[in-house]
Parts: sequence; structure tokens; C-alpha cells
Amino acid sequence: MHAITAHQYKALQLSVTQDILTVTLNRPHKKNALSFALIKELIKVAERIGKDKSLRAVIIDGAEGTFCAGIDLSDLNNPKNRAYAFWELIKPWQSLFQRVCLVWREVPIPVIAVLEGHCIGAGLQLALACDIRVSHPDCKLSIMEAKWGLVPDMGLSQSAFGVVRADILKELAMSARLIDAVEGETLGLITHCSNEPFEHAKRLAAEFAERSPDAVLASKRVINAMHQQPATTLYKEKVWQVKVMLGRNRKLALKKAKDASVTFAKRQFR
Repeated sequence: MHAITAHQYKALQLSVTQDILTVTLNRPHKKNALSFALIKELIKVAERIGKDKSLRAVIIDGAEGTFCAGIDLSDLNNPKNRAYAFWELIKPWQSLFQRVCLVWREVPIPVIAVLEGHCIGAGLQLALACDIRVSHPDCKLSIMEAKWGLVPDMGLSQSAFGVVRADILKELAMSARLIDAVEGETLGLITHCSNEPFEHAKRLAAEFAERSPDAVLASKRVINAMHQQPATTLYKEKVWQVKVMLGRNRKLALKKAKDASVTFAKRQFR
């Protein structure tokens, strides 16, 4: 047994084959939505990967044919978690929600996301923070936060910078439109479409493993540095999330998601 798989996880499954780690989001009853427990386990795994010099690549996928349907809203809206979530938004450094995505940019090996079923909201922000995204053509993608009266605040300003054109990103974030991966590949969200995305990801990982691990790491660090954003962009994500959460149109957005006839109040902020 590999050392990293010796740890116990409640919401993840881990396996290692030929020094390639597969991390599977394992909450299929929730379409692998990110709960607080899953977020913390993902961060812990990423930190353990950083200390393991034998691993050559990591593949992140979701159990039972779907990647991730976003944040687990029932967990987020639980009164026991509200104060903790609010603190994460107002503290001056990276929030837990930003960390679970951006930590994969720090991992010293290639990170490949395998997308199937749905990759929505927090799921898409997690995927964008990976180095490469291989998707089934039918996978549905969306930056869906605007539908709920929210703003993407899980490191999108860092992870999407240099990956997706700004005008495309604005259109997707403002509309919360659902698209398939074929269109996502055209727009730059997806690296490769494949009818067998996991097999495709394994071939890529094996190809990377044939190269010097130091050269692979250096390539990741140098190219990420080309698109490095200041920490103030992450803070701005959090500031705007707090504002819209406390604003009058947030409650109306929740109602409009169920009743299209609901109309919004005038814009509150400038």
C-alpha cells in the first residue's frame, strides 16, 4: 500500500497505480457536491501530495459518472456552519473555499481533472484550478453562482486567468448558462474532449511520468507564474460575495430560480 492511501477518508477514494494517484470525489448521493468535510479532505490530500516525491501525476474524478455538482447547499446553509462560512469570507487571507481549488496549483506534479456528468459552480472552479481538464463531450458545465444571486468566489480570478478569455468568462459568469463540454472546449474551458476521458487522462499522466519530474515541476511553476494575479483579487472575490449575500437581490434570486416571473430590485451597489 502506498503511504498516501493509508489514511482514512470519508468522502474520497484514493488509489495509486505506477506512481499516478487517482483522487475520486465520493459523494454520489449528492452528485459529489462539495461538503465542508470533502473540502477539508481535498486540501489535506493535496498537502500530503506535496510531501510525497514518489508521485508523478494526480487525476481527480468523481464517483458514478459525475464530477461535481457544486457546493453542497444543505451543508452550507446549515445554521451550525453559517458562522464558520462567514468567517471564511471576512478573514483577510485565502478562504477555505478558495484554498480547496487553488491548492492544486501548488501541488508539485501535474493535476488532471476528469469531467463527466455535471461540472457546475464550485465543481468547475475546482476543475479550472487543475492543470488539464479532460471531459466527456456530454458533460454539462456552468459558472452557476449568478443563478443564486452570488459571485464565483473560489479562486476563479486566479485559476481562470490566462485559461479563458475575459469576455467569455464574463458572459458565462453573468448568464450562469449551462453548456456542454464540446462548446466548453471551443471556449477554452476544456483541454480535451474524449468519449473515454479517464483513459485519456491516464495516457497523459503516463506521458508526463516519462519526463524528468523536476522539468515537469519547473514547467508548471513557470507557466503558472505567467498568469499570477495579486492576492487582492482573491480578497475582492470575498468582499463582493459578502455584499451580494447581504444585498436585497440575493433573496429574489433564490425565488426567481423557482419562479421565472419574479423581478429583481434596482441595482444596489456601484
